[in-house]
Amino acid sequence: MTKYLTYLIQLTYDRSYKGYVADVVNLYGCMSQGKTKKEAVENAKKAITAYMEALEKTGKGKTVEEKI
Repeated sequence: MTKYLTYLIQLTYDRSYKGYVADVVNLYGCMSQGKTKKEAVENAKKAITAYMEALEKTGKGKTVEEKI
């Protein structure tokens, strides 16, 4: 069964980078950036995918049902 999850992405403008930092609040350490808000959000989506794949490979991404 495929599950769809919702993630909160906090965008912050970084003056030194001259673009936006996208922090995925629900996933510790999952961040990305982009020159525009749209680019930052798209890059954050890619970061979420990579984050979830890493959890799956390390075995840390098991769901509650799998742990029971």
